[in-house]
Amino acid sequence: MSNYTIKGETGDWEVVIGLEVHAQVTSNAKLFSGAATAFGAEPNTQVSLVDAAMPGMLPVPNRECIRQAVRTGMAIDAQINKWSRFDRKNYFYADLPQGYQISQLYHPLVGEGSLTIEADEKAGIPEPKRIGIERIHVEQDAGKLMHDQHPTMSYVDLNRSGVALMEIVSRPDMRSPAEAGAYVRKLRSILRYVGSCDGNMEEGSMRADVNVSVRKPGDEFGTRTETKNVNSVRFVMAVIEGEAKRQVELIERGGTVVQETRLYDPDRNETRSMRSKEDAHDYRYFPDPDLLPLELDDAFLDECRASLPELPDAKRARYLAEGISAYNAEVLTAEVEAARWFDALLEAGAKPVAAANWVTSELFGALNRLGRDISDSAGQPGAGRRTARACRRRHDFGHDRQAGVRKDARNRRRRRRDRRS
Repeated sequence: MSNYTIKGETGDWEVVIGLEVHAQVTSNAKLFSGAATAFGAEPNTQVSLVDAAMPGMLPVPNRECIRQAVRTGMAIDAQINKWSRFDRKNYFYADLPQGYQISQLYHPLVGEGSLTIEADEKAGIPEPKRIGIERIHVEQDAGKLMHDQHPTMSYVDLNRSGVALMEIVSRPDMRSPAEAGAYVRKLRSILRYVGSCDGNMEEGSMRADVNVSVRKPGDEFGTRTETKNVNSVRFVMAVIEGEAKRQVELIERGGTVVQETRLYDPDRNETRSMRSKEDAHDYRYFPDPDLLPLELDDAFLDECRASLPELPDAKRARYLAEGISAYNAEVLTAEVEAARWFDALLEAGAKPVAAANWVTSELFGALNRLGRDISDSAGQPGAGRRTARACRRRHDFGHDRQAGVRKDARNRRRRRRDRRS
């Protein structure tokens, strides 16, 4: 259990945290149209008639997007709902040409699941902790307003309009910025292992809405605020710390925390009010009349399950069983590229412990000095075999050198005895 608290004038305050992570589904086409999803295209060059909400255009679900969301649910051992439904979330905004967002409020594709964050004494996480995940639903993204293109007007780029998102909603189980940071890192790692999202937070492929409230230890939950679209682990942790302190100071001055949506300003490291927080009835949800319910059969679910790779926890356990240290196993499984590269090294014949020591110290050290990562290094099977031979030679050389040192020591002792006699 975390011992993180906010020190106030009236005593200690506990922080309660829940996260809604929006992860862009890895697919070549959007959720309900065939338009491309590549990042960095010229504005409004990846917009179909469906995305632009032209009259008479009907959405057709992208099977690959549904498949990726199901695989993600399976990776967190969640309930997969064979029957789910799309709803319309009604609101007006300039980057939402339909006037509504197609989402899943009442019958999501994925139900209850969880993931476990690892212990980290230095970060204040004394033991592994299970974080509950309430649901994963599939929805379409909105477009983007561009405020820096004209002195008096904002432009609209609809390239992102209709891109498939998974909204992954956690339980309010986290109690410190460190736990929230560990949760986001672990979730990102799972998504990247599965291949359902690239996890690139800088490009907006993964972002978090951060829900924070404070309470006296043991009291009921307080009123929460939601800080939208936080795009890095460091910023998530900063939002939690800053917003919790703001709420404590406000309450201790006699004020009241208002349920509202806030934005994070990284330059000033503070949140500011954006709008009052809406409830579900404010959006007038109703079933989308243009879309039939999703019904998944056993063959589809079996195909999804069979396509899952070895996940980070299972891979870490395998490395530990091969004698690799806990630290090295954690480092090697943190990023999917490093784990795949290391597995290729083992398949090429490298000895696990020697290879792990070499990769985590010498290879990663050299890449850091060059400002590169493992995906930039020579990781093809041929290079893997050459590296494996190098690891074996280093391993054997180490043993030979130790044997030589012992032999030299014996010879010196023998010469000393001979001189004394």
